[in-house]
Amino acid sequence: MTDPNPNRPIPETAVEVSSIDFYYGKTKALDDITLDIPKNQITSLIGPSGCGKTTFIRCLNRMNDLIEGAQLTRGTIRISGVDIYDKRVDVIELRKKVGMVFQKSNPFPMSIYENIAYGLRMQSIRKKTIIDEAVERSLRNAALWNEVKDRLHSNALGLSGGQQQRLCIARALAIEPTIMLMDEPCSALDPIATARVEELLFNLKENYTIVIVTHSMQQAARLSDHTAFFYLGKLEEFGDTSKLFMNPGNPQTEAYISGRFG
Repeated sequence: MTDPNPNRPIPETAVEVSSIDFYYGKTKALDDITLDIPKNQITSLIGPSGCGKTTFIRCLNRMNDLIEGAQLTRGTIRISGVDIYDKRVDVIELRKKVGMVFQKSNPFPMSIYENIAYGLRMQSIRKKTIIDEAVERSLRNAALWNEVKDRLHSNALGLSGGQQQRLCIARALAIEPTIMLMDEPCSALDPIATARVEELLFNLKENYTIVIVTHSMQQAARLSDHTAFFYLGKLEEFGDTSKLFMNPGNPQTEAYISGRFG
């Protein structure tokens, strides 16, 4: 299948992953993964449960460091040219740059305003005008401002499930990352809320690089620019989403997409 737009510019690389192996104790979870994640685009990770998708994105902001016995044993991950597993890298600073939204919305049991302000206060930002501006900006960027602007000091747990997930996205945006990791962000949402989040992500890619784990191939097909298919800890195929779905180059990819397993 030929590229429908062969003259389009090649995107810059936001994350360069080269030959990584990752273990939980003696169990190998990722095997020789190499790919370049394009800047300001949406990259979807698909594959059956337990194939390494979540492990992979947690490698990108070193969330796996929090798991005893988990370790990257080979290869490099570079963001802006920096090997993020270099001992000199400040992991807290890395996680400011590489934000994460989890499968289940997890707003803090405090007000909507304080959910957004929390990360700023952790960075020793105290000036109210700066925090006010960041709260409004983040909620606007998460397409939530108009729905909550009159109840910013109400408990965030009173929001609907879809609103809570968008609040978590706003909370991640408040500390101004450049990369957003999303682990099944729509799996607990109804179709209407899912559509709102997908529309939001599509708009956000103008300013952010987004990597999303999804079990929904329909979501990957309609949302992402690039798709990676993982199977048994290996990256079986990676490329332009339309090509991967319409003309996969790997028989395993075709079998998964066509529903023959998974």
